[in-house]
Parts: sequence; C-alpha cells; structure tokens
Amino acid sequence: MNKILYKYLLSSYLKIILNVILIFYCFGIILNLFEEIEFFKNENVSLLLPITLTTLYIPSMIIKLLPFIIFISSMWLILRLRNNRDLLNLKVFGYSNFKIFLILSTTSFLIGWIVLFAINPITSAMMKYYEKSKSEFSRDIDHLVVVNKNGLWIKENIDSGHRIISSDETKDDILKNVQIFNIDENYNLIEKISSEKAYISKKNWVLKNVSIISFKEGIVEKSNLQTYSIFSNYDHEKILSLFKNFDTMSFLELVLNYKNLQEQGYNKSYLDLNLNSMLALPFFLFIMTAIASILTMNKLKKTNNFKFIVIGIITCVAIYYFKDLSLALGQTNRISLSLAAWVPVLTLGLFGSIGILQINEK
Repeated sequence: MNKILYKYLLSSYLKIILNVILIFYCFGIILNLFEEIEFFKNENVSLLLPITLTTLYIPSMIIKLLPFIIFISSMWLILRLRNNRDLLNLKVFGYSNFKIFLILSTTSFLIGWIVLFAINPITSAMMKYYEKSKSEFSRDIDHLVVVNKNGLWIKENIDSGHRIISSDETKDDILKNVQIFNIDENYNLIEKISSEKAYISKKNWVLKNVSIISFKEGIVEKSNLQTYSIFSNYDHEKILSLFKNFDTMSFLELVLNYKNLQEQGYNKSYLDLNLNSMLALPFFLFIMTAIASILTMNKLKKTNNFKFIVIGIITCVAIYYFKDLSLALGQTNRISLSLAAWVPVLTLGLFGSIGILQINEK
C-alpha cells in the first residue's frame, strides 16, 4: 500500500508540474511572439522565423521561473489533496505532513539537478542559436565586441571611417597591450595606435605610454606620448553588460571552462554569480516546496482556493523582489555577488525550517 500511495503522490506531482510548465510556456509564446514580430516588422522574413525564435527562447525563461513553477505546483497538489480528502486518507495510512513534504521536496530537489545537468545544456544551445539568428538582423551589426582566446576585439564606426581595437588582456576597467587601427571608408589604414594600458571606466578612454603611427599621402609619421585620449562608443560598464547574458552558457560549460572564460575576459564576479545561482537552484526548489507546504498543510478541511491563489501570488512577488534586492546588494558591493545568489535560499530556508516543524505537529 505504501508503494501505491508513494507512486500516486509522485505521479500526481509530476503531472501538475508538467501542466504548470505547459501553461507558462503557452503564455510565454503569446507574450514573446509579439516582441519578435515587432523586431522583424521591417525585415523581409516569414512569420515562421519569429515563431521559431520564440520557441527557442521560452525554455530558458521557464528555467528562470522554475522556483515559482514548483511553488505553484506544490500548492496545487496539496490543495487538491485537501479538498478531495486524500490528505486525510494519507494520514490514516501513516503519511504525516512531514513525510508528504519530504517526498515532494526531494522530488523538487532532484528536478533541480536534472535541469542543471540534462536540460540546461539544451536550452543554452537553443539560446546560442537564438542570439546568433537575431544578431544577423541587428541594426548595430557594424558595432561588434568579441572576446576569444586572442583577447578582446572591438569594431566601431567613427566619423573618418572605422576603428578596430584589440587588447591581449582585460582586468577590471583596464585594457593591456592595446592596438588601435583607424581606417577610412575604403578600409585604408589611416593611423595605428599602440598603448601599454587603456583606462576605459568612461567612454573617453585614457591611454598610457602611447606610440602613434600616421599614414598621410604616403608619408609615415611617428610620435610617442605619455598620455593620449580617444572617444569610444564603449566603456567598461557597456562592454561588461554585453557578457552578462549567461543564458547561452550551460552549467557544465561554466564548471569545466571556468578558468578559460576568465582568461577570455569574462568578469570573475559575474561568473561566480552565475555559477552560484545555478548551484542554488535545486536548494531553492526544495525551499519553495517547503513554503507551499507551510501555507497549505495547516488544516485538513476543505477551503476556498481563491484565498490561496491570492496568498500564492503575493508570496511569489515578495520572493521575486527579495531576490532582486539581494542581487542589487551584490552589484553595489554591499555583499559579494556569490553570496547574493545564496542569501534568498539561506533566508527562506531558515523561515521554512521553522514552519515545517510546526506543520509536522498538526
């Protein structure tokens, strides 16, 4: 009998999770499709492309919303068990509130790890294709920033033509061993600037120990300067923002290539934030199940579900903004970014543990 009840609980929970994911997926497609159509409205493309890109984008969004999906699914299941008296029947057969919670929360915890190791690599690959496909239609394609094994590369348009910038190493707001090539509209070299360091905290870059070689009507002029400044469309914050989208990077890729990504110029703090956010996911799902259990297991009698819908919405909004607050504290250096990923889990886990002890007594 225990095995039958266990399978009943587990299968019911997984079915509800799939149903909630499907609901979120449908809403996501409807909302994001309009955005994609707006993006391609001036392009000569078929409707199939926005639909395809939308279907590629939504799975990544679903993973971000997974804690709230698990919370809603847990509330849904427990309320259904309460309202059809199955919760009372489970207690008759020896299933305490804590045992039911443990089955659901352990399932949520395992789902988190399955997502990280099996689903996240697929969604990150889908996001890579999504970003690549949209970049082909971007109006800012003439302005490019690339980080690879050779360092940082920037291409931007200037009044006299184009500028190509390369740097061997990026550390905070400093570029080292900088090479700048100014070329005209016909891609003829006008000027080459070499610098040991470039300070890029502002768009008005400050270069140190500079060597300038100019090419004018076949005459080569060379000069050396201690300090030189240029105006760029990019500063440190803007360059950094281009590499904050870690949706294209899977959990496994981040773990296995952590050092290589740092050498390529990715900011260590944001790599740590993303890695810790992913590691915290299974624990966050566990805690969201705990909170849902605390809110719905306090009584056995049938109740009005509307009240729990309102409570659930308020709880989701409060947790969402609490996560944002924690991230803001990390970005303003009040706490480390790595700790910012764990603060919501630790705080909610503390309150959740107290609540679970209380419902186990009922």
